[in-house]
Amino acid sequence: MAKTKQQKEQNIQTLVDGIKNAKSVVFANFQGLKVTESEELRAICRKQNISYIASKKTLLKKALTDAGFEVDTKAFKGGVAVVFGYEDEVAAAQTIADYAKKHEVIEMFGGVLEGQFIDAGKVKELSKLPSKHQLLGQLVGTLNAPISGFVNVLAGNIRGLVNVLNGIKEAKA
Repeated sequence: MAKTKQQKEQNIQTLVDGIKNAKSVVFANFQGLKVTESEELRAICRKQNISYIASKKTLLKKALTDAGFEVDTKAFKGGVAVVFGYEDEVAAAQTIADYAKKHEVIEMFGGVLEGQFIDAGKVKELSKLPSKHQLLGQLVGTLNAPISGFVNVLAGNIRGLVNVLNGIKEAKA
């Protein structure tokens, strides 16, 4: 069933709002995925607070133009999925890249990061970076390491004293 002009304008506005408000946006080919696989990808995206929208190229081109980008969407082959990462800059790229490892039909076309259009190669590089949560975990571990080391040093002195006292006890017995 064909969409009305009002529905198309609403879709364009949704895409423009997503492009402007998201920390990162990834454009990928989803054509060739089975319905169950597509629904599985949508569920994965929902769990990570990522929006996944399938869009026509003409509507996407209009939305990108309205958002201030000049991108030739005709170069995108197949159906275009627009994935918006709202909390983490790398989450959208990582999710699509991880899913693409299992499903070869998915191909990344490019994306938007920090108000700049990036090509597919940069999106793939972005997907290899650690996520915000991973970086925070590494930071906490790094900050905690000196404290843990200090506690182990202090515990070593007490352990040594206990070993000496046990040695004296066994020598007297």
